[in-house]
Amino acid sequence: MFVSARSDYALRAMLAVAAAGGGDGDRAGELVKAASLAEVQGIPLSFLQGILLDLRRAGLLHSHRGADGGYALTRPPHEITVGDVLRAVGGSLTTVRGLPAERAGYHGVAAGLTDVWLAVHGAIATVVDSTTLANLLTRTPTTS
Repeated sequence: MFVSARSDYALRAMLAVAAAGGGDGDRAGELVKAASLAEVQGIPLSFLQGILLDLRRAGLLHSHRGADGGYALTRPPHEITVGDVLRAVGGSLTTVRGLPAERAGYHGVAAGLTDVWLAVHGAIATVVDSTTLANLLTRTPTTS
């Protein structure tokens, strides 16, 4: 698995938005402006805007326009996983030569590699799909 800057930035932005909402899902919290996220997290604003658009299209964020506008989570932090965010901005969790692991085809003596890449993909999916934004906000990621 390769964690791109885009994926890292997306997770950092989602955590910042989740933290502004209180992290418990019971209150709406304050809307977070893109410029504020960019400044606090050290992310180039133009790059972040594209990431926020992808997160919004994936149904993880919603935005409000205007002077009091900004971004907020669409679901409580305990319902959004690291895997949700990674897939929203990067597609497949693991790739082999640029293809999703399940599309890597081999024959002959290398045929067993497909099983290895699928096992790696499964292990990564287990970790990222069981770690929520709420886990990260309380520093208790699931690593089993």
